[in-house]
Amino acid sequence: MGNTAFFWDERCFWHGGGNYAFTLPFGGLVQPLAAGGLPENPETKRRLKNLMDVTGLIGDLDARGAEAATWEDLRRVHPEKFLKEFKAISDAGGGEVGLRTPFAAGGFEIAALSAGLAKAALFHVLEGKAKNAYSLSRPPGHHCLPDWPNGFCLLSNLGIAIRAAQAAGLASRVAVIDWDVHHGNGTEAVFIDDSDVLTISLHQERNYPVDTGDVDMRGEGAGVGANINVPLAPGAGHNTYVEALERIVLPALRKFEPEVIVIACGFDAAAIDPLSRMLATSETFRVMTRMVMSAADDLCEGRLMMAHEGGYSEVYVPFCGHAVLQEMSGSAIDAGDPFAETFAARQPNARLEAAYSEMLGEIADVVL
Repeated sequence: MGNTAFFWDERCFWHGGGNYAFTLPFGGLVQPLAAGGLPENPETKRRLKNLMDVTGLIGDLDARGAEAATWEDLRRVHPEKFLKEFKAISDAGGGEVGLRTPFAAGGFEIAALSAGLAKAALFHVLEGKAKNAYSLSRPPGHHCLPDWPNGFCLLSNLGIAIRAAQAAGLASRVAVIDWDVHHGNGTEAVFIDDSDVLTISLHQERNYPVDTGDVDMRGEGAGVGANINVPLAPGAGHNTYVEALERIVLPALRKFEPEVIVIACGFDAAAIDPLSRMLATSETFRVMTRMVMSAADDLCEGRLMMAHEGGYSEVYVPFCGHAVLQEMSGSAIDAGDPFAETFAARQPNARLEAAYSEMLGEIADVVL
């Protein structure tokens, strides 16, 4: 058994995105795409798993499945009224219950399975069965509010996993780092008034949602101070992401002293993602993983869990994910990055990086 557990299920790849053309329902002057559906499609995740099969990295992981999250698990985060509506539409053949959240027949069960993978990965770490774990969850979860799914996210995978772990007495203080390129508005909403869950979101400013993710949203009620937003300007690039971790994320973790660190691991900040303009690379994700693993070693005996969120470049997500899982597991199997030289040349110049650094300083003054 490897030190890194990898949770996945073929059925999660079968989630269907419906009659969309990119992020709009097709119709009128919006033509259907040749491939059909949303950018959130199974291929980015499936090709990550395929790449690990081909390189052999999967053999260095403890690959396994999990049971779906239970109704009780879901009810800790989501109102029963919403869950019943979602289940009824799913049973009737599919539809939509929020904004940009279409699903086919059986969508409820697949979403519950996606949340179950995240729950199992977190439990595996907290029960000492693995040093760290990765959940290849699909559909993603970090945009789903308790009563309103949006942005491709049907259930709050991490919210469900964390509340289940707290209910089981496995952990109390949990830190969530969301480096998906979009603001983790759903996770923020689930834990907005909870001082025991630190939520940190690094995201492209006003990408999605356009009206959330501002630096002055620090939490509500008892949770004031336990929510940190780090909105980054488009084009920030590798060095800015690393600096954001050094200047904001790691100091916040040290101050909070979590029992486990959880990462909403989206790869849509990557240089050729269709839904962002951030210029991160596979090396960016590798280095950020290394930095958070080191913090976990110092703060919580290495306990670290990641759940897959966004990332919409079918050709590049597999290399970013492979780099993260290689780093997590300490494997010698390296897929390389065929885009490394090109994306390194596209990084922002010194003048822009200085401006980004100044912005980070202003954010740090507010949140730390």
